[in-house]
Amino acid sequence: MRIGHGYDVHRLKEGRKLILGGVDIPFEKGLDGHSDADVLLHAVCDALLGAAALEDIGALAPDTDERYKDISSLKLLAAVAVLLKQHGFRVINIDVTVIAQAPKLLPYRKEMVENIAKTLGMSVLDVSVKATTEERLGFTGSGEGIAAHAVCLIDNL
Repeated sequence: MRIGHGYDVHRLKEGRKLILGGVDIPFEKGLDGHSDADVLLHAVCDALLGAAALEDIGALAPDTDERYKDISSLKLLAAVAVLLKQHGFRVINIDVTVIAQAPKLLPYRKEMVENIAKTLGMSVLDVSVKATTEERLGFTGSGEGIAAHAVCLIDNL
């Protein structure tokens, strides 16, 4: 078995949609980035790629490549799933924590879990998505950005 950890952060920006876990969340700002800037899924991708020693999301989908401009991060996660399978790995479980002062994510958690599980061909019982604030401390606490940490466990097929 192998353990992976992923981390991502993006600045909040007006004029962008807020996409987390593949869910379009109503909010006055979205995350700034080359793709849809879904920090939750980017952290999951990096955790999975790291566990398999297959570089990171920046190597898979560089921000200098126009093919990835505004791409759904669910498509990036699907590409990671293909890579893992090609290298003989299966995902055992995923645990994600999103760090955001706002918006509240509880109403969207179930859909996020379902998106991840479906994309990776897993049971929803093996995917956990949580959210926390930083009590108004730091860049996430001040509402400047959103971050996410993900850990995963993978095994050989």
